Amino acid sequence: MPQQLPVDCLNEIFKYLKNKVDLHSCLLVNHLWCEASVRILWTSIQNYNTLVACLPNESKKILFKNQIIISTSISKPPSFNYVAFIKSFSLNKIVENILPQSFNIKKVLVVQEIFKMFMNQISLKTLDLYSNSYYIQNIPFLTYPGATECLRNLSELNCSSNICSEFFYQLSQICHHIQSLGITFEGVISNGLSNLISVQQNLKNLTMCNIDNRFLTNIMPSLMKHSNTLIKLNLYDWHYYTQFSFVAKFINLQELVISSYNYAEFFKNLQHITFPQLQILKFEKCCPNHEYLTKFLENNGTNLKELLGYIEHNSINLAIAKFCPNLKSLSTIFKVDEIETLKMIFNSCQQLESLRVWCGHRGDFKSLHESDLFEVVAKYSPKKFYELRICSKYTIFQEELFPESTLISWANRIPQRSLLIIIDDEYFP
Repeated sequence: MPQQLPVDCLNEIFKYLKNKVDLHSCLLVNHLWCEASVRILWTSIQNYNTLVACLPNESKKILFKNQIIISTSISKPPSFNYVAFIKSFSLNKIVENILPQSFNIKKVLVVQEIFKMFMNQISLKTLDLYSNSYYIQNIPFLTYPGATECLRNLSELNCSSNICSEFFYQLSQICHHIQSLGITFEGVISNGLSNLISVQQNLKNLTMCNIDNRFLTNIMPSLMKHSNTLIKLNLYDWHYYTQFSFVAKFINLQELVISSYNYAEFFKNLQHITFPQLQILKFEKCCPNHEYLTKFLENNGTNLKELLGYIEHNSINLAIAKFCPNLKSLSTIFKVDEIETLKMIFNSCQQLESLRVWCGHRGDFKSLHESDLFEVVAKYSPKKFYELRICSKYTIFQEELFPESTLISWANRIPQRSLLIIIDDEYFP
């Protein structure tokens, strides 16, 4: 008789299946597998009609009275209490998916009842409040019974800066263990936001979008309280006059992600700063000033494990070969005449496992050809290398891209390892 894995084992296995297709397949095996996989799928909301069907009868009567639903009964009740599994949700997604064609007042009624249901049953880990402040002002969910227990263990909050101060003040009375905070600055910044930041006991990850010095001034004293605990900093889209000297205060950063078309001032401010724990550096949209970035890598390259960005200066690639010996993952660009630089990186970065490059032509800019790239990878890449990502809208694999000599070179490598080649049908990075 076949043995059935205990549900605890299934839970441990299924939580590593991040692909929803795989989890949906598990639903069909048997009741035990279905119960284990549905708990993981429904940590975030999967179906908003099902969510409404889970509402208690009292809530359904309110919605029926306001002509939002046509009946207070459901012909077939939900198979599970899906709400009990939810650990994260987005107010904006609820607003968009519940009665998308209805007026705000009807949406508010539905969302109010959903929040009441949540507060009585779940303990949230993630809350996204990127939404029109109209809904937050008209849904006083922090006052609902059970709100304190529901939000007490909140570990991730994403919000807009213009939510009314009273909301942030109330939230700061409940939530003291937020580890990841995302802020999108929207014209004004509530005083209560600074208070919420200040009372957190172990803030580790900070994301800020649409940054302006006027906003930073208001919350900087609160942020500085976390200068020793913050390990991940994401900065997206900032005004050209924004100053970034404050970043130097976060001396224990392990990951720094920046995205803007104006990197000059950023690396100018940080070129002489050392972050002894920094392992991941990412930047998007354009290439930073090569002199400033080279100096930054000289001070911080030794511990870097990932360097992912838009790099089109050979001097930066040479600096990578010189200052970043422990890289495992690199994203960069090589011009057609920079094949020797690629060889230098392979020779210097013996821990390198993954390389992402851009191939193609753009005006006068001509990148390294795919066939030359494959040949260098086969002959010179370090022993641990196994993944090559090519970013191009125009690469089409043909036999001439894999000359016999290249295939033989890879086959003769010791130790032998399969080469994973991925084509990204998008522009770099």
